[in-house]
Amino acid sequence: MHTLFEISLILLASVIATVVSKKAGIPAVVGQLFVGIILGPSLLHLVKEGEVLHFLSEVGVILLMFMAGLEAHFDMLKKYLKPSLLVAITGVVVPLASFFVLSRLFGYEVNAAIFYGLVFAATSISITVEVLSEYKRIKSKTGAIIIGAAVVDDILAVLLLSLFLGTTGASVNLFHQIGLQAIFFIFLAVCMKYIIPAFLRWSEKIDFLEKETLLALLICLSLSLLADAVGLSAIIGSFFAGLAIGQTPYGEKVETRIATLSYAFFIPIFFTSIALPLKFDGMLEQTPTILLFTAVAVLTKLIPGYLVGRGYQFGQMDSLTIGSGMVSRGEMALIIVQIGLAQNIISTTTYSELVLVVILSTFIAPFLLKYSFGKEQQ
Repeated sequence: MHTLFEISLILLASVIATVVSKKAGIPAVVGQLFVGIILGPSLLHLVKEGEVLHFLSEVGVILLMFMAGLEAHFDMLKKYLKPSLLVAITGVVVPLASFFVLSRLFGYEVNAAIFYGLVFAATSISITVEVLSEYKRIKSKTGAIIIGAAVVDDILAVLLLSLFLGTTGASVNLFHQIGLQAIFFIFLAVCMKYIIPAFLRWSEKIDFLEKETLLALLICLSLSLLADAVGLSAIIGSFFAGLAIGQTPYGEKVETRIATLSYAFFIPIFFTSIALPLKFDGMLEQTPTILLFTAVAVLTKLIPGYLVGRGYQFGQMDSLTIGSGMVSRGEMALIIVQIGLAQNIISTTTYSELVLVVILSTFIAPFLLKYSFGKEQQ
């Protein structure tokens, strides 16, 4: 019953946090992130990480990215594929190189320095998607670039992590994994063009309650499981599942049904869970380092995205939006940090520092996006 109490407390606090955020004029996701800090081990110790909450938060991010796919404009994603790829590549290379050099200057070993770069190479697409959705920007040209870049960013981060673990003695068969991932993307293309539309058309021949929604969830979870099985993030599978279904006549109906379920239960738990690993014990003396690393984490995503936007003739505010959309770290970075701790690449103290920097950058990103949106409207 204690887990039920934790879930009820998270949902109640998320409602209050969302209302307060709206009144304060800040993105609602910021309030929900604060819920995790206030209720979690950092302050009140009322909610802690556990198997049930972890599972529900995983479902939450899968559904969030599924809805992002449903809302995304496929033709817009194709149109802005080149700038998306360039934003993704620079958004991986610049943080990787910057954190490697910075970490070496701080006296870290080569493997630890490379690992720092890998942590901050990944972008948290879920946080950005939530802010884009709140401000109705998912179908905009900047939204298309950000989403496309963030998906590619995650793929590159996973591949680089696999390469790194393979060279440090971890049990990763790199060529086998890359081969499986290549097959997965070919299968994904076939699914999007042929299998998923045919599957949904077949559903018209059967008769049961909410058949489209149930089948859409089945497609979403199946592709998420496949993505995870080949070493990719599950959200890549769910995003492309949503993108495929969104191009069919069933997309709008499915989106309405899924949104009700997700925003009422799963997504608040996911955003709260992001901040649960945060602990402030012994971090006071590390404040200068944490602030420096946070600034570098923000700038190494913001500046490349902005410069690519300007290079493709986007205005200053649109370019700032692109850069801001890439700043957020989150679930992907936290997963990489946990892998580093499990493989003894980093110490528990370094783990806490990295988690704090990841969450600070996650908090900053929505404010940057809100600022760029506001200036753009002016």
